[in-house]
Amino acid sequence: MWQKLSLRARINLLLAFVLALGLAINIARLVVEATPRVQAEDQSVIRLAREFVETIVVGLNEAPDPEARLNQIVQDLSRLRHVSITRQDEAAGVIPRAGHLDDDKDVRSPPAWFVTLVHPEKTSVSVPITIRGKPQALVITSHPDDEMSEIWDGIVTQLEVGSAIAVALFLITMMVVDRALAPLEALSRAMTDIESGRYDARVKPAGAPELAAICTRLNHLAATLGEAVEEKRRLAERTVSLQDVERKEIARELHDEFGPYLFALRAHAGALMRLSELDASDAAALRKHGGAILEQVNALQQFNRRILERLRPVGLAELGLREALGALLRLWGESHPDMAIETTISPALGDTGETADLTIYRVIQEALTNVFRHAGATSVKVSIEPAGQSAGIHAGRDFARVRVCDNGSGMKPDHKLGFGLTGMRERILALGGTLTIASDEGGVTVEALVPGGSPHESILQI
Repeated sequence: MWQKLSLRARINLLLAFVLALGLAINIARLVVEATPRVQAEDQSVIRLAREFVETIVVGLNEAPDPEARLNQIVQDLSRLRHVSITRQDEAAGVIPRAGHLDDDKDVRSPPAWFVTLVHPEKTSVSVPITIRGKPQALVITSHPDDEMSEIWDGIVTQLEVGSAIAVALFLITMMVVDRALAPLEALSRAMTDIESGRYDARVKPAGAPELAAICTRLNHLAATLGEAVEEKRRLAERTVSLQDVERKEIARELHDEFGPYLFALRAHAGALMRLSELDASDAAALRKHGGAILEQVNALQQFNRRILERLRPVGLAELGLREALGALLRLWGESHPDMAIETTISPALGDTGETADLTIYRVIQEALTNVFRHAGATSVKVSIEPAGQSAGIHAGRDFARVRVCDNGSGMKPDHKLGFGLTGMRERILALGGTLTIASDEGGVTVEALVPGGSPHESILQI
């Protein structure tokens, strides 16, 4: 039941319980203290009344009519509250109740259970006096009913006033709680909007400082998610564009390269067919056309290897990253003997996974291509080393740091990246890594953080 209640209902119920408990404890305290109060009041009244009577009857014998004076005194003392004073000869009769004055007509009578709980006992004290040598006595009798009525009236009054204060405090606190928790409803609506894809949803920071801080963070989260989704859309659009460009380049190369070779092969094959129909075969012509066909086939094989290298590095899966990179760098070194290539692959670099291997290979290949084509450098340094583990959504994955540095002229401030590095950056971002390019007078540095493989790794195709 409690778990199903809202936070507002829980706070209100808890507050109501605390107020009711406090009021009940206070009333219970008054009820428990009623008996000692009645007893103390009874003893105090009896003592004061006795001292008062003893004081006023001192000069009674000096009065012209002591009996009349005594009766007058008894009549006057009948106005005292909580006690009744009678002459001893009247005590056996009906003792009139004192203290029921007009100013007590609004005092509430206590219920029977309260009287039973307090269980008051009347106390009678006899005060001896002598009138002209004749001993007499005045009887002082306590009446605790008056004190009980006052106590009960105070309890009821405190219950009424306390209940009114508790209700007012409850209503005020409930209003304060409602206003303090109002941002939670706005937060809930904003989260629902964000969940449904409306990342422009915002919450006005309000309420307590903690809730205002949560509203601010939620607004920042919504903005970040919106930017991430937009970046993802642009990345997908860019990926499709790059794939179209790559397909167009491959189609153009197939048309420009395969077309002439296939046409030549067809022409030479046709010539061989015609020569085979002649009665006298020309051996020189046959060798000529056969040699031409071999040359065309060799050219097609080389072109086929270049296309396959662009689609998938040869030997990467079979030989591993180190051997494949070694072969790549040796080819670059053989084709550019005037360029000093320094390679460092950390021995601590473990198994990074197929996707990471392909990404590292492509980054180095693309960076070296740009160095040899545009940098005008005389040396280039290639290094691969582990970069530790990441945090966040990629927590627990090992990263590899790839760095390619040259000593060329650097890039112009308004230089735009080509399709190669742009594609690499988007590929690495999709994997959860980063690619940065820094350029200064000392050359260009391409640095990539490539996440290693994981059990849930998805292989990207390029």
